Amino acid sequence: MPETTKPAVLVTAAWLAPEAVAILEAAGYAVPCLNAYPSEADLLAGIAAHQPVAILHRQGIIGGTVMDAALPRVKVIARHGAGVDGIDLPAAAARGLTVTRAAGANSRSVAEHAMALMLSMLKDLPDVHAAMREGKWEKTSRMTRDIDGMSLGLLGHGAIGAKVARMAAAFGMRVAAYDPLLPEGPLPGPAERVATLEALLARSEVLSIHCPLDATTRGSIGAAQLALLPRGAVLVHTARGGIVEEAALLAALDSGQVAWAGLDVFSKEPLEEASPLRHHPRLVPTPHLAANTPRGAVGMSTGAAESIVAVLAGRLPALEGAIVVPGGFRLAA
Repeated sequence: MPETTKPAVLVTAAWLAPEAVAILEAAGYAVPCLNAYPSEADLLAGIAAHQPVAILHRQGIIGGTVMDAALPRVKVIARHGAGVDGIDLPAAAARGLTVTRAAGANSRSVAEHAMALMLSMLKDLPDVHAAMREGKWEKTSRMTRDIDGMSLGLLGHGAIGAKVARMAAAFGMRVAAYDPLLPEGPLPGPAERVATLEALLARSEVLSIHCPLDATTRGSIGAAQLALLPRGAVLVHTARGGIVEEAALLAALDSGQVAWAGLDVFSKEPLEEASPLRHHPRLVPTPHLAANTPRGAVGMSTGAAESIVAVLAGRLPALEGAIVVPGGFRLAA
């Protein structure tokens, strides 16, 4: 039985921003949270305990089994962020569930994180920091790169990629982008559009990834693609684990084909303690925290909360199989 008489919005994580909790509570909902990275068993137990009318999805995988346990009470699954790869969209469509996402809410914070990784690697700061700790003074023995004039390739030119383009251009970088999901024609902002992924890779002294994870992008940056980069390229990945083939990236780092890689996302999260991705000397890993700024966290959580309230109140129609971006724009599942 539910622990409260109020209808519940179940959060698939250990915490939700107070601003989002306040929105949901003001609309008359209880807001129970699960543990971090809940398993399917955790999700099923939470659904049984709280009998939610909506799920606010942060972590874990919501597949058909979880959806079936939540039906018929749950009407909407709201994603805490833009990526919906943790939700089985065909299963949601088959069950008539509405899935929402807080598109664009974290775009600035993720773009800033991508730039921070990029700049630190282009200036060899991880190595410089380690050398200083060892007592070295490399004033005359180390040379870093000029950022002004470097070529940046963006795989994806949505809300995040477009912001990275503008930030990089402010540093004097020459920016190109490949994004087959956008309408044909010139891109807004400083990025030059290129027609193929291969053309993008061939000119990318820095490659920054900002595309969704789906069947077309999973494993799309593997050994063959990394080999097309100029030797000594830098890779920045703040999109979704699974787009980059991690074994191929480690091999490219070992060979020097890729000089540095900065990863905020991984194919399996949390990243195992013994993973070589934690320990490779030419790789800068961060724990999927690019969106974790006050503005980013609040924007994602309140966007998800507002979409739940809107769908349950009938202000955003619960279209079968629809991904509804808060504000009313719909993408086909």
